[in-house]
Amino acid sequence: MSKSRNLALGAILSALAAPVAAEPLGLGRPALPGEVTAWDVSVLPDGTGLPEGSGDVLTGEEVFAEKCSSCHGEFAEGLDSWPVLAGGEGTLTDRRPVKTVGSYWPYLSTLFDYIHRSMPFGAAQTVSVDETYAITAFLLYSNGLVEDDYVLSKANFLEVELPNADGFYADDRPEAEYALFRGEPCMADCAAEVKVTKRAAELNVTPEDPDGRPAGSLPDLRTAAAETAAPEAPAAEVTAGDAAPASAEAPVEAPTAADPALIAAGESVFKKCSACHKVGEDAKNGVGPTLNGVVDGPAAHEEKFKYSKALLDKAEEGLVWDEAALGAFLENPKRYLKGTKMSFPGLKKEEDRTAIIAYLASLPK
Repeated sequence: MSKSRNLALGAILSALAAPVAAEPLGLGRPALPGEVTAWDVSVLPDGTGLPEGSGDVLTGEEVFAEKCSSCHGEFAEGLDSWPVLAGGEGTLTDRRPVKTVGSYWPYLSTLFDYIHRSMPFGAAQTVSVDETYAITAFLLYSNGLVEDDYVLSKANFLEVELPNADGFYADDRPEAEYALFRGEPCMADCAAEVKVTKRAAELNVTPEDPDGRPAGSLPDLRTAAAETAAPEAPAAEVTAGDAAPASAEAPVEAPTAADPALIAAGESVFKKCSACHKVGEDAKNGVGPTLNGVVDGPAAHEEKFKYSKALLDKAEEGLVWDEAALGAFLENPKRYLKGTKMSFPGLKKEEDRTAIIAYLASLPK
């Protein structure tokens, strides 16, 4: 490389290494106060940044159905992989907790801020302040925290305390844990040798089938063959003289079994309800209460679920969910029980209502 080229390259490198010029570049201008305010939409737990406005539950239900339900479902139950926003109370210690506004979120301001700032997906900041208040009120209602006539506003915003407000604590890892991981790492002979001392069967943690074999193991083929080949015991012959005297009372008729086809049809219809209501041995309350034993059971039967005031009043009056009452409720919940939390519009076909009641009646209490 020639001397001249070396000098040119040195000049270029010197220029690149020089500090950035302190003079302004002449691009743009300072933001105006109104422009800063337009972007300053943060709302803090103490109410700082909360705008003037208000919204009620029923308006929130309409706005939510229009702008939010395509992802979060009509009842805030969540669709596909989109988050569920209601229910989940008491599940935070489960292996798979359901984290919702009612079960997990600590502050109502976080909910308001997120809706106003980021929702709906793909159209952020198109929801007005009053619509944000209304959606927030609807989600409070969906989680059983307010009644259906509730109006949320800046004036009463801080009166709302979410159930998990005390479920968080300050991150103390810098003081409590970081020092544990800053020493020299161990590279050899770091732990005592691990030895297998007992089998699972000896520790009595292996489940067994009814015949005493470990669950899932193959049966003894010789025993199975012997059981298959064993002849049936001959039926005892009864002569006319040995016959037991007929009872004087008329025989008791066995209850009529439900039609399996009707139950199967009801199970299919129940898919419309399963997003909010769970059934079965391991069922837990969600957006709605579990429905085990609901047929012919008292209204508001699930002790751990927070029912609407309207339903609790009916329960005190002695409402029982017999087939007639369930049928009328399922046809049009809001008409049958004004003030119900159930947003589902109802099952208009009588055959669907009959089938789902048969399915619910077939479940264990």
